[in-house]
Amino acid sequence: MALTDTAIKKAQATDKLQKLSDGGGLQLHIATTGGKLWRWAYRFEGKQKTMALGIYPAVSLAQARDKRNEAAKLLAAGTDPMAQKKADKQAKELASENTFEAVAADWLAHWSPDKSPRHAGYVQRRLEADIYPAIGKRPVADIQAPELVAMLKAIEARGARDIAKRAHETTGQIFRHAIAHGKASRNPSTDFKPSDFLRTHRKENYARVDATELPQLMRKIEAYQGTPTTRLAIKLMALTFVRTGELIGARWAEFNLDAARWDIPAERMKMKTPHIVPLSPQALDVLRTLHTVTGGRELLFPGERDHAKPMSNNTILKALERMGYKGQMTGHGFRGIASTVLHEHGFDHAHIELQLAHMERNAVSAAYNHALYLPQRAKMMAWWGNYLDGLTRSNVLPLRSLAA
Repeated sequence: MALTDTAIKKAQATDKLQKLSDGGGLQLHIATTGGKLWRWAYRFEGKQKTMALGIYPAVSLAQARDKRNEAAKLLAAGTDPMAQKKADKQAKELASENTFEAVAADWLAHWSPDKSPRHAGYVQRRLEADIYPAIGKRPVADIQAPELVAMLKAIEARGARDIAKRAHETTGQIFRHAIAHGKASRNPSTDFKPSDFLRTHRKENYARVDATELPQLMRKIEAYQGTPTTRLAIKLMALTFVRTGELIGARWAEFNLDAARWDIPAERMKMKTPHIVPLSPQALDVLRTLHTVTGGRELLFPGERDHAKPMSNNTILKALERMGYKGQMTGHGFRGIASTVLHEHGFDHAHIELQLAHMERNAVSAAYNHALYLPQRAKMMAWWGNYLDGLTRSNVLPLRSLAA
């Protein structure tokens, strides 16, 4: 006789195990402790077996019957339902061990030892902030290209296009690691390029040397035989990586040397928003030296003929040409070098973009805050000053080899 919910609820425990049948092999076992357990009795290859289907009332009578019916279909197809259940459980456990996040952690442990702690930390933070929330819990072998595209679009939507491109690169490395260790068979990040869907931005190309050539460039700047003002202008540009127009138009009133800060007003900025440049000790040294030359004037870098106007925007370019960098380096090139080096050393992308003053406004906040991340940016600029100082002071070449 088939069971009913009423009969199940009324059934009480006794001093012996009770087995109430619902038909088709479905049974409700009532333990002496009062627990009510669903079981399905069946035969496979001549052997009697009993399969657990759950606990009542967490599994209702209707649900128990559905489970029995599904198991009966497997049995009819020649599959042992209990063996299949065990295999499914193992596959689920294996999938949980092979989630993208688990594989990424293994990759990070393999990849990070020969990277700087700052750079490795930056990559880990990007994984935790942008990648794990989207695909971290997914089995790495199941992830498809559209999931990656959706993730990268979400990153781009907040104005972080460069981070989206870096996320694509990082996920590709992790998928390759998964393939190498037998946890995936293909790399879905190779199905597309970020340029296939990320918006493009028109950029001006400025000649610049490779970061590996920066030590020699810094030493040549230090040994430059032109006017002291021009040499100091190039050094300050390298230390602050502002745009050429922002540098040559600088006024002493914009500087607070005691606070180690340079506030550039909105009207002098390309993005028409005020900009703060934290000043490293090296930048302060340059400014104090420069103050002995032009401190009595409004402009830091007045023109040679008309002191009321700034120096020509070609002055720095021509000085670099005289050092031997014609067609190889511009004043603007220091911005690209700084971005490359700072990213490689693990500084936060948002901090770098803000200091370069070209992050899209909605990438920071609805109302652009030019003082955002200022303490972090100050530490970054201090590191950059020390970095350039180290390049300038190390392995000093004979002067004759610097006079290119």
